[in-house]
Amino acid sequence: MTTLQLNAQIQQSLDLIKDDAGMLQRVANYLKRITKKKDDPTLMSKEEFFANVDEALEQAEQGKVITFSSKEEMNNWLNNL
Repeated sequence: MTTLQLNAQIQQSLDLIKDDAGMLQRVANYLKRITKKKDDPTLMSKEEFFANVDEALEQAEQGKVITFSSKEEMNNWLNNL
């Protein structure tokens, strides 16, 4: 399906609900949510977040961590990224 066809299909669907403020609000909220995810790589689902936490805990258990003995040491490391 081409972009032009998809745009026409979306417009037809919006025409069907154009007088229903509640439905239009739901569509607007959904569009905001999916476009934010595209623009902001830090946004993630609950499942993605907890998968990242689990991975970090596993790495910590395996000793794959970075530790610093001082604030200056940490700042040096960060500045060299």
